[in-house]
Amino acid sequence: MLLQVLTEQPSTTAYPIPAWRQPSADRRVGAGMTRTHLIAWLGAVIPFLAIDLVWLGVVARDFYAGQLGALMAPKPRWGVALGFYAAYCAGIVLFAVLPGLAAESIWRSVLLGSALGLLAYGTYDMTNLATLRDWPVLMTVVDIAWGTLLTGTVAGLSHLAVRQFG
Repeated sequence: MLLQVLTEQPSTTAYPIPAWRQPSADRRVGAGMTRTHLIAWLGAVIPFLAIDLVWLGVVARDFYAGQLGALMAPKPRWGVALGFYAAYCAGIVLFAVLPGLAAESIWRSVLLGSALGLLAYGTYDMTNLATLRDWPVLMTVVDIAWGTLLTGTVAGLSHLAVRQFG
């Protein structure tokens, strides 16, 4: 099933090309960027910010504070955080949403997004686990699971945003 979703090719003969996939001069936003890209990015960054801020600020705040202890900054560095969100959501669009749209498969977007989340959050957490003294194993597991779930969900939401508004 997973392999089938990831390898299926969009049909070009049985169905007409959807409007959001057709090149059009009036759909251009900037150099190399289309309205579809902008909608996909906004459809990723808005829910990513909202969901992650609820997770980090409410649901798991005490968990992360307890796990990180003195390593945790008293206040977030918002410029750095917003830069991460902007760049990471561009990666979600590039590596998960656009391939899913090309295949006309939301499940491809979700699965590729989940894989991206597993790799990105896994890289961060496993590197910290390997190099930092007393890095918590439990937090590593929870954070990787969270990143996988969040990134897959956001990729699906972004895919839907393009289908709805693109």
